[in-house]
Amino acid sequence: MTILPRWGKRRIILASDNAKGPWGQGDGDGEGPRNPWSLPPGGRRGPAKPTALDEFLKKARGSGGGGGNGGFPGLPSGASPRLLWAIGTALLVGAWLVFTSIHQIGAQQRGVVTYFGRYAGTLAPGLQLTPPAPIARVETVDVQRVRIENFPRGDGVNLTLTGDQNIVDLTYSVRWNVADPRDFVFQLAEPEETVRAAAESAMRAVVATTTLDQALGAGRTTIEQRVAETMQAILNSYRSGVRIQDVSINRAAAPQQIVDDFNKVTAAQQEAVGAVNKARSYAQQVIASAQGEAAAFDRVYEQYRLSPEVTRRRMYYETMEAVLAKSNKTIVEPQGVVPYLPVPNARQVAEPTPAPQQGGAQ
Repeated sequence: MTILPRWGKRRIILASDNAKGPWGQGDGDGEGPRNPWSLPPGGRRGPAKPTALDEFLKKARGSGGGGGNGGFPGLPSGASPRLLWAIGTALLVGAWLVFTSIHQIGAQQRGVVTYFGRYAGTLAPGLQLTPPAPIARVETVDVQRVRIENFPRGDGVNLTLTGDQNIVDLTYSVRWNVADPRDFVFQLAEPEETVRAAAESAMRAVVATTTLDQALGAGRTTIEQRVAETMQAILNSYRSGVRIQDVSINRAAAPQQIVDDFNKVTAAQQEAVGAVNKARSYAQQVIASAQGEAAAFDRVYEQYRLSPEVTRRRMYYETMEAVLAKSNKTIVEPQGVVPYLPVPNARQVAEPTPAPQQGGAQ
């Protein structure tokens, strides 16, 4: 029994010109299609030309032309594959050393160096050298860029409870930068989220101790300062290496759902403040009048101490004059007093009669 290889069987099958096969017996003169794997009518074909793939494989195996260097120009003749591998490896090692040992640190950056993951130092701006990776790794940190966190993100609402049990919608922003690159790299896994969490916690803690009027009005500056100080204390306790620049409240208003009721409450508070101010003004006027009367009495008393009898009589006359000037008076005359009679021609009667001349009698 003869066992043929699998490929040999396939060649025998493909080359058979069985008339009963699917290709028939056609050879160009007969009927039916010609078997494409059978010999052409004129005999065997001539030798085929080498393809581009054959040429490439010959050069790679070093069997082609080109001076005995495997067909690759630019290399010395007789170069072996080991030399080629050595040159390639040297180029790769050189590139690895250049790209992992030389570091360009910008003017506003600092480089945090670690040796096998352990902190080894901080690189100043300029061209710096370190051992290659993976021995040393350098992470650059921008220490001058001011980062801004806005609350809330997008167009949402940020409802906060005040100390007088009211709700206020606050939108604010926090500006911060990196103060210590070492702590910033090693202590914080997510710096932005940590800063946001500290800002929200500090804002809610401060607003919870203030009233609604302070949050909406003149108390904003105080709230911003207290929030910035509280945030810095929290981040310092984490050794985060973050410095808070400032906190700015952009808008403080009542929630949209209760804005009408809030306006009514605000109007009532304004009316109450106006009534209180009016009452205080009236009280000040009454107090000023009483103080004036008391000062006048003090002056009269001083005069009374100097001359009691004269002051007493004067006070009596002034009092009687003030009382009698406002009342109807009835005068009762005592006996023996001739009443006053108004005489119209009293002037004529009072004038003396001229005496007669002496020579007139004669």
